[in-house]
Amino acid sequence: MCSPTRATFLTGLIPSQHGVHSFLDPKFMMGPEAYNTLAEFTSLGEVLRDAGYVCGLSGKWHLGANLTPSEGFTSWITKPDGSTREFYDQDIIEDGKVRKEAGYTTELWTRKGIEFIEANQARPFFLYLAYNGPYSLGNLMLNPARNRWAPIYKDQPFLSFPRDAMHPWQFANKQFHNRQEAIEREACEVSGLDDGVGEVLAALKRLGLEKDTLVVYSSDQGWMGGQNGMWGMGDHFRPIGAHELMMQIPLIFRQPGRIPAAQTSDLLVSNYDFMPSVLGFLGAKMPQQPRSPGRDFSPVLRGESVAWENEVFYEMETCRAIRTDDWKYVARFPSGPFELYDMKADPRERVNLYGQPGTEPHRDELARRLDGFFNRYADPQYDLWRGGRSKAKRLE
Repeated sequence: MCSPTRATFLTGLIPSQHGVHSFLDPKFMMGPEAYNTLAEFTSLGEVLRDAGYVCGLSGKWHLGANLTPSEGFTSWITKPDGSTREFYDQDIIEDGKVRKEAGYTTELWTRKGIEFIEANQARPFFLYLAYNGPYSLGNLMLNPARNRWAPIYKDQPFLSFPRDAMHPWQFANKQFHNRQEAIEREACEVSGLDDGVGEVLAALKRLGLEKDTLVVYSSDQGWMGGQNGMWGMGDHFRPIGAHELMMQIPLIFRQPGRIPAAQTSDLLVSNYDFMPSVLGFLGAKMPQQPRSPGRDFSPVLRGESVAWENEVFYEMETCRAIRTDDWKYVARFPSGPFELYDMKADPRERVNLYGQPGTEPHRDELARRLDGFFNRYADPQYDLWRGGRSKAKRLE
């Protein structure tokens, strides 16, 4: 979900290291209790600032102290909160003040991002263009879309959104289940964001910066749009979910001349691998702070091979998982429920094999690896399995 993922992208640390286990409470973003939850760490923006880059944020921050630029950023336009009630006529923060922005905020973030690029085209820059859409939750999903895609998508079948019986673990977002209005709104907001990405790429080309700029496209959360009867991400389920599509996010790297086009990799990577890999690609080093579990996959971006253990680890509050090429194991502290899936035979995770005869060796091996990972990296003060605390309000 949003705050933990963004913290991991910017630090290379997992929630049980940086302490942001859930979405941040509004009181930590504005008001007397506001504070920067990443202040104790050296983040990506600070590393790049110290290397001579100018750093700009356009979009959602949701990591605390939203009024004040931090973490190496000097250009700063953001939201006063984390949630999104709508995409039109919303409050934003610019020049340290809250004001109402008339129009479509997705277009605002794009426009301000391009202005930052134009203003800093003669020097190294880092733009963190952090869209708050499509924001696939909240009752805005039942409001009609107003961008250019609304008439195009009206009454379309959208076969990529399966219609299925509601999963018994669905906790929130039940009102969107199999609803055409919600599906159309989701599609429109995704395409509105795609429009913005296209405008940014066009701006880089127009300014002659295309070959000099590394562009990374990703997301702050996975999501399910009807698959297995589920709508939303991990925190919309009880128990908190760890389904494959809640964990998967897009990850596209682009730099003409340096990254071969139209190449894909089957390496299993996580957002904790992002910062070491970007810095590795740029020829910079990870900062000295809690040891990141992240690995540097930047050689793969250049078309080279790299030694790699195909496994990733996941946590959301007290739910943890390990995913390998063939298997996935989910554990919840203190007493489950547990899940075990054969990802080759059952990629949709329809049949939980936990407790089934003959699967015990897979379960035990994955549990050993999962425990070993968190024993190695978790900071006791933020390790929820060992009585640690969270900087965010706990959901479970």
